[in-house]
Amino acid sequence: MTSTDGRPLWVGTSWKMNKTLAEAAAFIDELLEFSVPPGIQPFVLPAHTALASVRDRLPLDSGILLGAQNAHWGPEGAGTGEISMRMAQDAGATLIEMGHSERREQFAETDLTVAAKAAAAVAHGLIPLICIGEPLEVRETGTEEQFLQAQLRAALSRLSPADLGQVIIAYEPIWAIGEHGRPATSEEVAPVMAMINDVVAELSAGGSARAVLYGGGVSPDNAADLLSDPYTDGLFVGRAGWAASGFVDLLRLCAPFAAAPRSGTMGPLSGSPETAGRTRRSTS
Repeated sequence: MTSTDGRPLWVGTSWKMNKTLAEAAAFIDELLEFSVPPGIQPFVLPAHTALASVRDRLPLDSGILLGAQNAHWGPEGAGTGEISMRMAQDAGATLIEMGHSERREQFAETDLTVAAKAAAAVAHGLIPLICIGEPLEVRETGTEEQFLQAQLRAALSRLSPADLGQVIIAYEPIWAIGEHGRPATSEEVAPVMAMINDVVAELSAGGSARAVLYGGGVSPDNAADLLSDPYTDGLFVGRAGWAASGFVDLLRLCAPFAAAPRSGTMGPLSGSPETAGRTRRSTS
């Protein structure tokens, strides 16, 4: 599901700690009734318990990618309650989420463990979906770019310049996440998205990430505004995408932005890091 120039608009949702097997199946069945607009790469991150069953429910040509919300950096063995990259891949995952603020706060995930997970994911041919985000107190002091750049550089520190073309980065300000978060405006988001692209270009000798997404309080009310930023390659959605109808509404809303020119040679699962660099997409 790529645009004619080969660079898709990514739109995905994480179900977090939600959905039984039956509820997951109902979501997928409803989603499959919708024809995803050209140029959009949809992805869904079920809970581990539903990953394999969702994989089995999707037709091979559905174009919908699956991800795991977490995986360990190490090989199989002593790791109670964890799954390895190989196990996640076996269950159907193409993407591996890491560094989400909830994981950092509740499960002591650090920049070092995010870096280890990113390297392990790439080593297994998986796409690291690296989340970065600042708390409200950092945003209020005006030091968010320094804070986020440190997170980003640490997360990418164990990857080679060529590996960076495989990575997806999601900017999710902590103050915008969740039921009580305050949705961010494009004016607040745009400088960060540009900074992320600049850092990746520096570390990859002029290349780019596979995609740079915005997540955090995304809804039909602000999705278009957020996508107007030329440095934003898509959206990573939380509760607004938990119902299939809501996710479909967002996919439909994103269609005009997917149709805009998107330079580059790298599709969702093809191309090489060496050809990942491109000019920013036009939003005219």
